[in-house]
Amino acid sequence: MQDGISDNEGTNPESTARVLGTMVVLAGAVAVFATDNYVTASLLPSVLSDVGGERYFAWTATAFLVSSVFAALLISKVLTRFATRGAVLIGLTVFGVGTALCALSPSIWVLLAGRLVQGLGGGLMSGVSLAAMRMVLPERLWGRMLAVISLMWAVGNVAGPALGGVFAELHAWRWGFGVMVAASVVIGLVAVRSLPAGGETGQARDQPADGAAAEPWPAGSLVLVTVGAAAVSLAGIVPKGAATGAMIALGAALIAAFLRHERHATDRILPALTYARGSRLRWYYLGIAGLTIGVTAETFIPLFGQRLAGLTPLSAGFLGAALSMGWSAAQLATSRITGEAAVRRFRVAAPAVVAVGLALTAAGQHAHAGGGAVALWVVTLAVTGAGIGMGFARFAFPVMSSIEDAAEATKAAAGLNVVQVIAGTFGSALGGVLVNVGAPSDQDSARLLYGGLAVLALVGLAAGIRTASRSGSSVVGTAAAEPAAEVAAAESVPAAA
Repeated sequence: MQDGISDNEGTNPESTARVLGTMVVLAGAVAVFATDNYVTASLLPSVLSDVGGERYFAWTATAFLVSSVFAALLISKVLTRFATRGAVLIGLTVFGVGTALCALSPSIWVLLAGRLVQGLGGGLMSGVSLAAMRMVLPERLWGRMLAVISLMWAVGNVAGPALGGVFAELHAWRWGFGVMVAASVVIGLVAVRSLPAGGETGQARDQPADGAAAEPWPAGSLVLVTVGAAAVSLAGIVPKGAATGAMIALGAALIAAFLRHERHATDRILPALTYARGSRLRWYYLGIAGLTIGVTAETFIPLFGQRLAGLTPLSAGFLGAALSMGWSAAQLATSRITGEAAVRRFRVAAPAVVAVGLALTAAGQHAHAGGGAVALWVVTLAVTGAGIGMGFARFAFPVMSSIEDAAEATKAAAGLNVVQVIAGTFGSALGGVLVNVGAPSDQDSARLLYGGLAVLALVGLAAGIRTASRSGSSVVGTAAAEPAAEVAAAESVPAAA
């Protein structure tokens, strides 16, 4: 047996090449998605100065994320109908069209439309990379693939700010989006050559179980969560005060309705085990949500870097990448620590580190910041990212290894992206609200933003404590299935609820 390849792949060169090709394409899709995040964040101040609409700065992120929610909820269905290659190509094509629309934007409204389309493609790209991992790669490679995905974010950390910053300083921001269109085309061509249309890839068929295709589309869940995310997004532009509170309350109520609907419905987005009494799956998802909250700060970092410290677009772009650099470094540094006790401690410590890092970043925000202050921001943002890096895989891996049924397992893996996108959407939208509450003072806006996100990140701490206190928790690096009693309970959720 070769290291990291199952017996079949080790003796079948064609199968080995197919597995490696799959990993390259999935990693490439993540690299395009990650790079675009930093390119866009670096370009946005320049874009909005040209097309107008600075009041809608947060909407450029929430428009992307709201449509990503919709796309993420459909991941398992898209994979069922089109297999991995079809799903990847659809995501890349839609993403490329949206990016081209951003490049050609004459106004803020066309830009927002482009971001909506980008979000659909981006949601598919990032979601497929996680869900297809469970479907088409040997279990031995899941941990390695998570590390490779983390590395792709590190690639985006460098390439994104560099590209975005250079094009912004050259007053050629449209070309920055154009480069991302070209990148999506290149990965699409590689996908056509490397991925099979369907059939055998790795340890599992490149399709969920046959029963998955017959399941109805989860229309109720789609409507509730998408409208809920949009309601919170609107809170950032309505008049301050009662209207803002009302929109946030409406969004929270719709998400609560989404969870209740999911618990009772047969056409769910998340697997049934999520809602089973005593299941650990819900806490793993909640831990991912708490960590994701910290990531949403990246949208605003270049903006405050330019406004509070007078950084150039290029320097502000690299400042924005400090968080993900910490994430990638910590995930790679701790990936070999797989002892059960250590994993439980990581699940508790990681969200606490995120909250502390964001709180310290908030405390360090002030107008006319000099080089020392900026250096401190880099450190505190890297600490925030380190918390995400040390905890993400510890919450994510048990989700992928908790269910034996193929259709439900696909939902569980796709649910990782669903939870990330929903948490990111709400974090970004609430961040926009906090920024507007602090206006016109950039210092107050920055402090409210980072401080508010620090409080929200404590959701992950609660989840980490809950999983650490339960016996038999899954351990990263093992195939720890949920107890049969929990699976049986999950099958009876609709009736019991």
